[in-house]
Amino acid sequence: MTAIIDYGAGNLFSVKNALDFLGIENKITADAEDLKTADRLILPGVGAFPDAMRMLGESGLVDTIKSEAAKKPLLGICLGMQMLFEKGYEFEETEGLGLIEGSVKLMTPENLPIPQIGWNSLEFNEPCKLLENCKNGDYVYFVHSYAADCPSKNVAAYCDYGMKVPALVFSGNVYGAQFHPEKSGDVGLGILKTFCNL
Repeated sequence: MTAIIDYGAGNLFSVKNALDFLGIENKITADAEDLKTADRLILPGVGAFPDAMRMLGESGLVDTIKSEAAKKPLLGICLGMQMLFEKGYEFEETEGLGLIEGSVKLMTPENLPIPQIGWNSLEFNEPCKLLENCKNGDYVYFVHSYAADCPSKNVAAYCDYGMKVPALVFSGNVYGAQFHPEKSGDVGLGILKTFCNL
């Protein structure tokens, strides 16, 4: 079973709809016991980093997420991906989950608007299980103003948006997609399916 973590700040139902479409057993939950018994976890997120981390803290799930991520696959999506890092700098410096080395900062693309909204192509960087059924150059859908600043070894794929933006990151069992796989057509659904088969 795939547990979609509900802490009050996620695109829960679009993720659930995508998993339902793929025929993957899933559950939206805020129950720590569900996270412990699940086969894998998805951490969605929409909004601002400080608010989301505060809400996640208030949910009481932070320690459970950290301990379970050492045992089973975890996928963060969009803001959920950003929360996997050590710090975020949206409005104020905020501690993240610290599951991947690095921080999240405002993008500084040359001559391009912020946020990045729309389709962009993946540029492969490091081998990663989630990309096993993708092609270099496949397009996925982004909506974000902040981007990860992290070691290249943790970046499975970048996109080019006037700068190199980490699009898919990983460390151990932990994966993060800056794009929205649930809104990225067949490519995104394929990535979700691959994740749910880990």
